[in-house]
Amino acid sequence: MKLVACPVALHPDGAPRRLAIATHPQPALVHADIAPDARPENTAAQALYAIGGLETRAALLLGTSDDIIAGERWHFALCRTVPPVRAQWQNAGPDGTLQRFGWLALDGPLPDGLTAPHSRAIDWIKAAL
Repeated sequence: MKLVACPVALHPDGAPRRLAIATHPQPALVHADIAPDARPENTAAQALYAIGGLETRAALLLGTSDDIIAGERWHFALCRTVPPVRAQWQNAGPDGTLQRFGWLALDGPLPDGLTAPHSRAIDWIKAAL
């Protein structure tokens, strides 16, 4: 089974609950494969920085789900980001692709173009929080 780490990076001001999410080229959650013997929360924090450009002060494992993508176990880690944070930003990921990011209100509608697995992951996050 493939192991995946997904950082749950909430906006540091706390209200309303907003989650860091890629907005372009396609709306998506940051996530990364977990290397053998790596801790999921460490992988989540590293992915959040490498892909999303947000530094994590602390990471705590929230839980896991086997219901996001068949054959994958997703590990969700709450990542406390280092302020200040912008309303929108961009970052070049490890592969050099420039992505735009912003904050998704967890109590609002999901963005158009979000894939089914990422929608299921956001539903899992909402239920866990």
